[in-house]
Amino acid sequence: MAEPWLSADDIADHLGVTKDTVYAWISDKGMPAHKVGRLWKFQVSEVDEWVRRSGAEEAGD
Repeated sequence: MAEPWLSADDIADHLGVTKDTVYAWISDKGMPAHKVGRLWKFQVSEVDEWVRRSGAEEAGD
């Protein structure tokens, strides 16, 4: 079964951060996200791998 695409709200809940933090990570930290029309969509596997590679490191900047 294909992995579902999650919204910014869903991925923020998954990571325990705010949606604003997710948007900041997309632009500043290279968080993996895909633009579908006006919406950002995420695959949990891609985001989890990015976090494991320390993509969110120093996120409090």
